[in-house]
Amino acid sequence: MTSFSFRETMMTHLLLWGNAYAQIIRDGRNNIMALYPLLPENVEPDRDEKGQIYYIYHAYTDEVPGEQNKDIYFRRDEIFHIPGLGFNGLVGFSPIAMMKNSLGTTLAVEKYGSAFFKNGAQPSGVLEHPGVLKNPEKIRENWSDVYGGPNNAHKVAVLEEGMSYKAISLPPEDSQFLSTRQFGVNEICRIFRVPPHMVQDLEHATFSNIEHQSIDFVVHTLTPWLVRFEQAIMKDLLLEAEQDQYFPKFNVDGLLRGDYASRMQGYATGISNGFLSPNDIRRLENMNLIPAEKGGDDYYLNGGYVKLQDAGKQVKADPAAEDTRRKK
Repeated sequence: MTSFSFRETMMTHLLLWGNAYAQIIRDGRNNIMALYPLLPENVEPDRDEKGQIYYIYHAYTDEVPGEQNKDIYFRRDEIFHIPGLGFNGLVGFSPIAMMKNSLGTTLAVEKYGSAFFKNGAQPSGVLEHPGVLKNPEKIRENWSDVYGGPNNAHKVAVLEEGMSYKAISLPPEDSQFLSTRQFGVNEICRIFRVPPHMVQDLEHATFSNIEHQSIDFVVHTLTPWLVRFEQAIMKDLLLEAEQDQYFPKFNVDGLLRGDYASRMQGYATGISNGFLSPNDIRRLENMNLIPAEKGGDDYYLNGGYVKLQDAGKQVKADPAAEDTRRKK
């Protein structure tokens, strides 16, 4: 697996099941050789009588060579575990399970819409006959076969023997069918704290607020998940001696960059106030660096700024400036 595929798989497990697990393979020197993702629905964390955490992996398939239909026990130091939101200190809760009622409403609306269009996008009703029918089920089936389904929508009905049709259910616009479907999209976005415009819902998006919504997504949605990854790496993958020397950090600076004009204005402020060099800016913009001998690593400061109480002191301290002032 590539690095991106591994992180994508772990993130999918984390979002859908609330936990992401990977088996840690180490060599004789305790160096990590590989990480094997494990299906989270087959992992069961627990504590022994001494309070030590261990993991049980129910290998009921052929995913583990030579290990079929048996439980595999792992020590805590053999599992890379990224938990989501939880309250028992062992596992995280699945966002899907926590929001199952909201998702159930959305699924019910989808099922209703499917049945609605299956019946030709026409509301159900009653066929009235002036007399007594010997076989009403046959008439109902014939009606559904001839006028049901989307292919028969708006087809002209022919009624015989004085029969009449009366609708008895509300049209979808009266029962707010479309608005309910739209609410379902927002509800799912709300579960994962994703701005609606990122799932192509541009109803309330404008050119002026999409940039800020994207930055808000990085700060309030993406960053908490990245912190979970970073702290799990520190906890499970780095030895105690390594934790004093290394630390993981996801670089999201590229996602926080504003538009070109705003970036250039910010860079100009950094140059004039001495906390950015030309090469600092070129690194942020993925540009080739200027050689150090040509001033690429130099820091500049605007010398025109003085404290209010120091105004005029520079002239008094400069004898040449004082002589010039007297001659005038």
